[in-house]
Amino acid sequence: MKAAPVFSDNMVLQRGRNVRIFGTLSGSESAVTVRIPELGIRAEAVISGRKWEAVLPPMEACDCCTVELVSGAVMKIFRNVAVGEVWLCGGQSNMEYELHNDKNGTAELKDCARENVRFFYTPKCPVIDAEHRRSFAESRWDMPSEDNSRAWSAVGWYFAKELSRKLGVTVGLIGCNWGGTSASAWVRRGYLMRDERLRPYIDEYESAISGKSDEEMLTEYDEYVAYHKEWEKRVGKCYAERPDIDWNEVLEICGENRYPGPMGIKNPMRPCGLHDTMIDFVRPYTLAGVLWYQGESDDHHPEVYDVLLSTLIGEWREEWHDIGLPFMIVQLPMFRYETEPDSKKWAAIRDAQMKVFRTVKNTGLAVALDCGELNNIHPADKSQIGHRLYLQALSEVYRLAGRKDTLPPVFSGFTASGNRAVLRFTNCRGFEVRGSLSGFEAAGPDGVFVPAEAEISGCEIVLTAGISPITAVRYKWTNYAGVELFGTNGIPVPPFTTASAADN
Repeated sequence: MKAAPVFSDNMVLQRGRNVRIFGTLSGSESAVTVRIPELGIRAEAVISGRKWEAVLPPMEACDCCTVELVSGAVMKIFRNVAVGEVWLCGGQSNMEYELHNDKNGTAELKDCARENVRFFYTPKCPVIDAEHRRSFAESRWDMPSEDNSRAWSAVGWYFAKELSRKLGVTVGLIGCNWGGTSASAWVRRGYLMRDERLRPYIDEYESAISGKSDEEMLTEYDEYVAYHKEWEKRVGKCYAERPDIDWNEVLEICGENRYPGPMGIKNPMRPCGLHDTMIDFVRPYTLAGVLWYQGESDDHHPEVYDVLLSTLIGEWREEWHDIGLPFMIVQLPMFRYETEPDSKKWAAIRDAQMKVFRTVKNTGLAVALDCGELNNIHPADKSQIGHRLYLQALSEVYRLAGRKDTLPPVFSGFTASGNRAVLRFTNCRGFEVRGSLSGFEAAGPDGVFVPAEAEISGCEIVLTAGISPITAVRYKWTNYAGVELFGTNGIPVPPFTTASAADN
């Protein structure tokens, strides 16, 4: 009898909900009992083939108890178990971004042991093999300490620290993320195939591997990994010697950047792969919700990102047996490399994230427009993003705050007459301008957007443009620009457009 690897000493179980404890049978066991002696809880597992699952009744918060698994003469005991709030930290590199790299990471790590936060680091394994089995066998929940917490998600840390202090309970985080990944990597193939709009993800993959055997794909990827390790060493040396060196010169010295490597059955960027090698090994661990920071790597298909993210949410809710599982989504901040043209694709991703928030129940939107940096896709200060996810959880999950406290004014519509348009906003208590108001545009029947002058009038914004009549408006429809317009709660007004993504 074994419990799934996500169960270990120091784990956090979700309070106030039925809690699933699950695992596999290793021999001839015919029954598994789960007990928590301190709480007087006992549950018999349901056996299905070689798998077992027990459902514990809702529990009150506690900081230290034991979970016993009993099958015949065999007993497994998990110690120092807490009952509190459990959140999964999903997405790509900005969610993966480790606490020791954070702007304030040194100070946070020095004092982290006093916080009631624990972390499970889901092993990053691209394929199920001997290394996968070893990594998951060694995985565990960790208590906070200067050493243990270095590789924890910085975004998750700031969120959990604030939430734990507010609720007075232990908060557990399950880090399940991988830098550079598309949302399609975290969805099962059958779900991607359900909607024709998502077929390009599968078609592009199948085209890339056409004619290759499994052995060829494995060999190609292993060769790439060896090349990339040496290439990264050369790049690191370049920047150590010349911190301001131009990227093109780096490539001339160090050679081609082949990231993310040849597509195939070992490449973690392949569609569906990380669902099979990571998500499947932590679900359906009972959660309070999901923190989702991703979208950067789907800017090649921004027109369907709302469909992709909605599909992922729907699938995870099914697989977690929780049709209302909350998803708190980070809306992408400003970003662009200075040497690259403004494709406006990140603007379309932000718009898709807003659409998911508006149309999918039990979602939140952490507006982070002001948290980005020019030339740096990994901003080093994650505290504000963690805080805004916390605010969204307060209003959308715990109902301890109102939306006017946790969201900025959100565009809701406009009326136009001639060269003048009046923009309306929901959730508005007023605006705060930091600098010169900019980023508003208007278009006429020809669909060509031109800059528009903006003036605040209470909870409305009046635009004037050199065109008539105005038929469309938009705000900060760009990959990167300064951010000047905020709500009175200090959260930036999110970008918007009244034109379709295809027309932008």
